Amino acid sequence: MAAGGADRRQETQGKLKPAPFPETRTIPYIAPMTDNNSDALLAGYRRFRQDHWPEARADYEVLAEKGQKPHTLIVACSDSRADPALIFDAKPGELFVVRNVANLVPPYEPDGKLHGVSAALEFGVKVLGVKRIVVMGHAHCGGVNAMVNGAPDVVADFVAPWIAQGAPVVQHVAETVAPDQVERAAEEAIVRLSIRNLRTFPWIAEREADGRLTLSGLHFGIADGVLTALTGKPRFEPLA
Repeated sequence: MAAGGADRRQETQGKLKPAPFPETRTIPYIAPMTDNNSDALLAGYRRFRQDHWPEARADYEVLAEKGQKPHTLIVACSDSRADPALIFDAKPGELFVVRNVANLVPPYEPDGKLHGVSAALEFGVKVLGVKRIVVMGHAHCGGVNAMVNGAPDVVADFVAPWIAQGAPVVQHVAETVAPDQVERAAEEAIVRLSIRNLRTFPWIAEREADGRLTLSGLHFGIADGVLTALTGKPRFEPLA
């Protein structure tokens, strides 16, 4: 092991642990948020402050003082076209939203590794006490499409292994429906898969069984803005 800080680990009681960072470090360059009228993100912030904040300020102050108490946890896709807060016309503090590629919920696996979706579920259910969990898929989902047709080589590090968990279900669907129905049926199948996986979490299954928690599956049509719901029938049906 090299001396002089070349290896930044220290041995303590037979175990290696990271050494503390020095007090002075070189900060890597970060692109500034400049006052530029062509910056769409900053323009949106200005509209928020000018148009929305004056009316919403009192609500935010209450949330800051009393904390959040969302009634629903939504597992949705990261797709920028399917924003749960917009679709459900929700106010801040009403929804606890977890978004990822293809709105997937992995099965319960408390192995000490990094599980972002599972951590959010645990917090939402055990700490925030949500009353409902919704899995919301959407039309033209790129993640589900990759399960059907294969992920591009450029996303082999993370996306490909992530969507692999849904590939067997989607491939089965592709073999059982008409070609023009594969995309929609596969998107619905992934919602069903995530609902099944939610029930592998013991504290979700327990709360669903005693009525403290309900699970719902939805699909959002990007072109028509219509939500359809998972029911006891083979295909999703429009909400009443």
